[in-house]
Amino acid sequence: MRIWIIPRVAMLAAVLALCGCTYYAPPAYPVMAPANFDRSFDAAAAAMRDQGLAIHTEDRASGMIIGTLGGGTVSTSVRRQADGSVRVQFDATGPRDPALIDRISRGYDSRMGR
Repeated sequence: MRIWIIPRVAMLAAVLALCGCTYYAPPAYPVMAPANFDRSFDAAAAAMRDQGLAIHTEDRASGMIIGTLGGGTVSTSVRRQADGSVRVQFDATGPRDPALIDRISRGYDSRMGR
């Protein structure tokens, strides 16, 4: 009988030692959710308005926003992609401020929290 006592005591000590161990989980990092279509569409339209464009077409179904400023036209295309992400593209035609698209893009990024 004494032969079995030592291994049992050792096993009990090992189990008790493991019960006292603490597992430290790695820190949780915020995960950015993919942009949703409606939020992206609204942010793009607002960014265009912020730069003084008069919006004359805002068609959510087709994802198109068209506005004018000083004889120039800015069109924005908001599209869902196959992977679930959203693609936003700004294009300008006609006489315009060369930095207008950049300002609209920065306004869009700001509204999206980037």
